[in-house]
Amino acid sequence: MEKIKSGFTARLIVGSLLASALASTVSARAYGYQASPKYAPDRKVDIEHLALDLTPDFNKRSIAGSMTMTLKALGKPLEVLELDAAYLDIAAVDCDRALAGYQADDEKLTVTLAEPLPAGESAKLTVRYSGRPRRGLYFRSPSNGYPEAETHLYTQGEMIEARHWFPCYDYPNAKFTSEITCHVPAGMTVLSNGRKVASKTDSRGLTAVTYKQDSPHVSYLMSLVAGKFHTIESKAGTIPLAFHTLKGDEREAPSAFAPTADAMDYLQKEIGIAYPWGSYGQVVVRDYYYTGMENTSLTTLSDSVLYSPECENLFAWGGLYSPDGSYRSEPVVVHELAHQWFGDLVTCKDWSHAWLNEGFATYYSLLYAGHAHGRDDMIYGLYQNLRYVLERDDGSRPVVDRHYDHPYEQFDHRAYAKAALILHMLRSQLGEDLFRRCVKTYLERHRFRSVVSEDFNRILEELSGRSYDRFFDQWLYKPGQPELDVQYSWDEKSGLARVSINQRPSRPERDGSKPYWQQTGRHRRGGDGAQVQAQIQTTGPPAFHFPLLLRFKSGDTTIDHPVEVKEGEEDFYVKLDKAPDIVRIDPDLTLLARINFQPPAEMLIKQLQDRSDTAGRILAAERLDRLDNEKTIEALKTCLQNDEFYGVRVTAARTLRRIHSPEALSVLCQSLAQKDARARNAVVDAIGYFFSPLAESTLVAHVSKERNPAITATALRALGPFHSRSVRDLLLGSLSRPSYRNMIAVGALKAIRSQDDPAYKDAIVRAIESRSRDFEAHGMGTALSTLAFISRNEKDRSAIRNLLARYLDSPRQSLRLSAINALGELEEHSAIAMLDTFAQASRDTPETEAARRAIARLRSAGKPADNLKDLRDEVIELQKSQRDLKKDLDALKKQLDKKAERREQRGGK
Repeated sequence: MEKIKSGFTARLIVGSLLASALASTVSARAYGYQASPKYAPDRKVDIEHLALDLTPDFNKRSIAGSMTMTLKALGKPLEVLELDAAYLDIAAVDCDRALAGYQADDEKLTVTLAEPLPAGESAKLTVRYSGRPRRGLYFRSPSNGYPEAETHLYTQGEMIEARHWFPCYDYPNAKFTSEITCHVPAGMTVLSNGRKVASKTDSRGLTAVTYKQDSPHVSYLMSLVAGKFHTIESKAGTIPLAFHTLKGDEREAPSAFAPTADAMDYLQKEIGIAYPWGSYGQVVVRDYYYTGMENTSLTTLSDSVLYSPECENLFAWGGLYSPDGSYRSEPVVVHELAHQWFGDLVTCKDWSHAWLNEGFATYYSLLYAGHAHGRDDMIYGLYQNLRYVLERDDGSRPVVDRHYDHPYEQFDHRAYAKAALILHMLRSQLGEDLFRRCVKTYLERHRFRSVVSEDFNRILEELSGRSYDRFFDQWLYKPGQPELDVQYSWDEKSGLARVSINQRPSRPERDGSKPYWQQTGRHRRGGDGAQVQAQIQTTGPPAFHFPLLLRFKSGDTTIDHPVEVKEGEEDFYVKLDKAPDIVRIDPDLTLLARINFQPPAEMLIKQLQDRSDTAGRILAAERLDRLDNEKTIEALKTCLQNDEFYGVRVTAARTLRRIHSPEALSVLCQSLAQKDARARNAVVDAIGYFFSPLAESTLVAHVSKERNPAITATALRALGPFHSRSVRDLLLGSLSRPSYRNMIAVGALKAIRSQDDPAYKDAIVRAIESRSRDFEAHGMGTALSTLAFISRNEKDRSAIRNLLARYLDSPRQSLRLSAINALGELEEHSAIAMLDTFAQASRDTPETEAARRAIARLRSAGKPADNLKDLRDEVIELQKSQRDLKKDLDALKKQLDKKAERREQRGGK
């Protein structure tokens, strides 16, 4: 599964309730809170087969039907069977064995047998039920605000949502074959796992479609999608491929679907195991909470993976972390396809080992990028993921961590980007062929089974003959990663290059008294925990132990010198014929670490010009930001305008932005003629960080010339600091300018929000009332939020309040949530009573939690007059402090002057 990041590249809409719960958990962790460890539950039965027969009601957004489970008692006789069933109405429970009865509550269905089922014997249990799923199964129909032509439903099981649409064992350590029959109105398409085995008209005139999944998989991978879809079909060898989109998305579907066949062919060869399911389908749905979900043989995708030809490679979201602004669909498509092996064929036993699913899928999408576009693309992907990890990892949690409140906590940078980098370290140390053999053996041995991290470790040790306990301890079972302070020096007489490495773990303290390592000895396999903690208390956290490559370049000569880093401080000496032109530390990005190495400027400029070293050019371009001089600016200009790889040009643009001098701006404005849309977007974005007439005029001119709506939106957002008449007219005109997914209007709204000018209020109201159908959920949320934000200081906000309030009754949940959040931003106290109608609901929903937060915000916001008075008092106090400080400084200066005079007089004598 790929998450959508906030800021989205981010629109992580997992639901306000969950987001709030996680925020509370993070806050609690900051004060030393630690969740209790979680383990996979006992499996009392072996589920052999699960069959669903369901009829959805699109108007009522409900389902009714049955679940039939064939099970076998494990270990000892079965007396009581407990199934997960969240807020489902259980009508009846039948079994081919006598039942004593059953009990159902909001979370569980408990079935008691009249006589225990002997171990090893099978039974068949049928549960008839109905319900309006709160999660897990989602309707998009006129009854909740979607166009009739887009009527459809889809399911989402990961992590623990399957229980909301069928009674099940909702944990990934049980696998079974499955069968789904769905009854829908004539003309609708039904999609599910496996192969379609039947389609007929039932007694009610509905079309009953049946799919069978003949190979075992887990509950969270079961999928059901139904609606009217446009379908593209193809093949990868003998494997049937299909790509399904809703009406209106046919034009964009081929571009998003395009990488599938080649990726299928590549992954089968690279992994060494044939695609394990009979066919592969992808289906695009509306308002999906994630980017993609790897349901067995049928991936669900967000419509954010679609992009128009005009957007080039800049609209569909392009990977877990894309600081260059790239939005290709390819990384998502490949990530979910790789999951068909990693996560579906072989599945993590419990959520603490989620990296075995997500890390492999992320890494193989990087490997595919190298195959499809060249090694530079893979290197750039590794670099982006490394930056992502180093920006977000606070050193408090390991990759494999049992201490969580909700499984969702496991699906962050640790499971995706960090795990992918760990796999790259393994591949680099083992070599490509041995790594490939280890992965193939791991999948073959655990085919259709659940695994833990040690299962992979055992394969590595068995085939390589090496011990990987330290590796798994350092990188997976313990938190953080090393931070290396590197110094280089050259001794001309001895001809020795010295590289000094000072290693310190990036593991900040979890509370004010003890480091994390002293608070917990968990994840350490073997040994006495007390002894380990005593050792840590006396010696500090142990240093990481890892191989590291040092590279020295002089002209056309390259010398690689591998070393083993073991201690906190070490010096390495290398004999060379002459002083190197370039010194590289970890040149192939094979180490997960923050490397603080700042070679001399001359060396960095030569590194920036080294056409054979893409990673080196990227790092050189990034590190030149401390040097604002003519030579550096000229080197970055040459790089930005001529480097053959777009990623280097993107990095150069970002560095010029940080240098932030008139000369840097001039170079950026001269470098807009970028053929690659990603580099052009980066240049436009960088110009937006300068406040000058040149930046303003360049951006305004570019808006009129640019044909890519995504880059146009970037330019409009960048105009936020400028309040001129020309910018105002441009932003107003852009609110009504049509574009793919209305992204140009959304870009204008973001600029208007940053201007915080209520003069735009009427124009936004007109855009909302006349173009509401053009805005997607995200865009409409931006419009409502911007309107509320720029109106919050107006004396009379009642008209805006009433406009926002109209959406509180919208059948579309996304609009209700947007209106609730916007009313909080409006800071209009009279809206509290409206919001309270949601906040007082007995059933927790995303709206309930959003309303409670909005009310809390309104009640904490003082009246404008009070705020201004407080601000005025603070300014007066600050001015007084400054005057007092100036008096003290003047007095001190006089004293120093007198002392200096006395010293001069004494010296004169």
